Amino acid sequence: MASVTEVKKGSVIKRNGELFLVTLSEHISPGKGTPFTRAKIKSLTTGKVLEETWKDNEVVEIVEVGYNNMQYLYTDGTFYTFMDNTTYEQVQLDADTIGDDAKYLKDGLEVVMCVYNEQPVAMELPRKISYKVAEAPPAVKGDSTSGNVQKEIVLENGLIAMAPIFIKPGERVIINTDTGLYVERDNS
Repeated sequence: MASVTEVKKGSVIKRNGELFLVTLSEHISPGKGTPFTRAKIKSLTTGKVLEETWKDNEVVEIVEVGYNNMQYLYTDGTFYTFMDNTTYEQVQLDADTIGDDAKYLKDGLEVVMCVYNEQPVAMELPRKISYKVAEAPPAVKGDSTSGNVQKEIVLENGLIAMAPIFIKPGERVIINTDTGLYVERDNS
């Protein structure tokens, strides 16, 4: 058992026999009253997200998990297949476990797999991912007079994002996976 002040984003806790991934953790010390921790936790079996509030004197069970670097290979629509970069062993996660992060997956993408009792239970994407722009409408003369003008672009994996009007098909852009927003051109 551990104090709730030790709960951080990425921690895995066990509650009522079920594993939960902490997706957000805020320690709050109000001017009056008892300090507390507010967290969003995601069930690793159902994908359901819950909001929790714990007083500082409460305890939770933080479980030890391992993290392996893996490479995304493919999906058959139901399962997503990944390969361990050191053992070359392949593992699968179902679509419910991947959740909304599936839209960011592309062939060869390096991810971090959370493993509990030798079973993959969650996947963590890189914070920023570079994609090739597949489709982008041309900029129209005069569009930029109103300031920061954005347009909808389609990326190599089908992901749709908003980007500045100067982005053209074939260019590489970086997308933030936390927000889904365009960050910058990738000139590497």
